[in-house]
Amino acid sequence: MYIVQAFNSLHDWWRYLIGLFVTIFGVIVFSIPHFAAIFIKRLEAKVDLNRLDDVNYLMSLFDSNINLVFVLLPFAGGLIFLFIIVKILHKQSITSLTTARKKIDWKRILFAFFFWGIVSSGMIFLDYYLSPESYLYNFELNRFLVLVLIAVVLLPFQTSFEEYLFRGYLMQGIGVIVKNKWVPLITTSVIFGLLHIANPEVEKLGYTIMVYYIGTGLFLGIITLMDDGMELALGFHAANNLFTALLVTANWTALQTHSVFKDIAEPDLGFIDIILPVFIIFPILLFIFSRVYKWTNWKEKLLGNVIEPPKENYKVLD
Repeated sequence: MYIVQAFNSLHDWWRYLIGLFVTIFGVIVFSIPHFAAIFIKRLEAKVDLNRLDDVNYLMSLFDSNINLVFVLLPFAGGLIFLFIIVKILHKQSITSLTTARKKIDWKRILFAFFFWGIVSSGMIFLDYYLSPESYLYNFELNRFLVLVLIAVVLLPFQTSFEEYLFRGYLMQGIGVIVKNKWVPLITTSVIFGLLHIANPEVEKLGYTIMVYYIGTGLFLGIITLMDDGMELALGFHAANNLFTALLVTANWTALQTHSVFKDIAEPDLGFIDIILPVFIIFPILLFIFSRVYKWTNWKEKLLGNVIEPPKENYKVLD
């Protein structure tokens, strides 16, 4: 039902194409503060023009908390513009973009958020206990409190934008066009992973890390289709980024923050980075969610066809 209900909105293929361009425009508009700050630095002769394509160099121009604001603002712009295009161009409610339920289930969002927040935090503290030499105690109260404020306010925009764009807008849009579920599931997962290719982690660890990003997209897509809504994906993604940003950072990650710990170990791509999350933890989470929410009929929900209802049953919003 999650994809099918998109038929109740204006769902022509060209609307999704326009919507995608408008959303990207929103990201660009909200990137202007960062561009302006760099331009001011340039006027002050504090910018090496030959290094403007170096992400780590650009991050070093400002304090980590200021950088975090610059990094997260474009996602807020993308989410705002996406919501506008959904309401105006598609005549669709945000609720129907989010879930097949009559109302957004906040209990699902909070369950996934706190469940994964506790588990992921526990894994970080366990690794710190087992390998304390790999971490530097990085806690500075004043900077950390500012980080908490920024992260709590802006990080949900980043995670929600990615979920609403991939598991929501594109999942439904591609689904009503191709009229099946497996194509949007695979397509959105691959695109989601590939868009992380510019992350510093890829440069540091190599392209094998894309297995993790695409695998994460696949996991989020599966729980969205199985649960007939994005609530679990929204909660999981928010917890994953928020707790990580607050607890641990490293010089080679996309989110460099004034977190509690700093990972100073030389990264080694292997079991911990790919095999453990993608092939062990995610399947366990799928099992837990399926038991809690009594998921059934996996084959139909993930691989079945999207049946267009009779046009007289359409309920396009005024």
